[in-house]
Amino acid sequence: MTVTMAIDTDWIERYSVASRDVYRRVLAELAAADPRIFCMDSDMGGFEDSFAAHLPEQYVNVGIAEANLLGMSAGLAATGLRPYANTIASFAAARACEQMKIDIAGNDLPVRVVVTHAGLSAGHYGPTHHAVEDIAIVRTLPNMTVVVPCDAAETEYAVRATADLPGPLFLRLGRAATPLVHTQPYEFRLGQAHELRAGDDVTIVATGPYPVVMALAAQRMLTGHGVHARVLNMHTVKPIDRAALVRAARQTRGIVTVEDHVVAGGLGAAVCEVVAEEHPCPVRRIGVPDRFNDFVADEKDLLVEAGVSPERIAEAALAVLRR
Repeated sequence: MTVTMAIDTDWIERYSVASRDVYRRVLAELAAADPRIFCMDSDMGGFEDSFAAHLPEQYVNVGIAEANLLGMSAGLAATGLRPYANTIASFAAARACEQMKIDIAGNDLPVRVVVTHAGLSAGHYGPTHHAVEDIAIVRTLPNMTVVVPCDAAETEYAVRATADLPGPLFLRLGRAATPLVHTQPYEFRLGQAHELRAGDDVTIVATGPYPVVMALAAQRMLTGHGVHARVLNMHTVKPIDRAALVRAARQTRGIVTVEDHVVAGGLGAAVCEVVAEEHPCPVRRIGVPDRFNDFVADEKDLLVEAGVSPERIAEAALAVLRR
């Protein structure tokens, strides 16, 4: 599915906000035009003014009860409605995983599970709110589409592109505003990687806000070394763009993956699965290491401490080229 939007003269101002704020606005706009759309809330805050005040008959707040949230959403979807279930990433993927697996994915129902505070974006709350295993869990569920926008602008594209998706969706958002990757309108294709930079030496594949921003910074560093790095924004982790990955494996000397997620089971693992089957090549994975992060900091600082940084990405790319 392809989505394009008219040029907006105040693009920067419009999208220099948190992706969750853009999502709330777009959800209200879609729901105003489609009475099948329901906003299912779990005391997230923010939906009372942006949605419930305008469309009270399409709003349900189940409270802090994530399993009920997903079970009720599945029931509504089974009647022909289009519920958007809103919660925090760590709660959806762990606390309510059974409902997502059996009620939603198992029945291939069009429930949109929209999560915020993904990855390390809720780092200020401490390790209980880190969600660095959610992609690994959710992408193994049948019928599930997994989308991770890289900025607020791409969040709008993704929400609109998945509005008519016939099956379940896991839309992964952060908490606070992050740097804009896109500064003008572009073509968004669900399931198709967006090539942000061309290159034929090495490919950097990233998903999520800071990983994509860091991948672009690493690309600029590598240019200084005479290395031409291709940068792919893999906004759709499932179904992943196999064709783009096979081209990268064939046309460049290896791949570096970058994610705000543990290296086991996430984007890096998905990329390795594809190239191992289609065209083996060296792959270096940059992500959160296999350990418990037991301290409090903001998202960017936590990522850097975990080894996710432009410098580490560039080092991994150079290591691939040295093989």
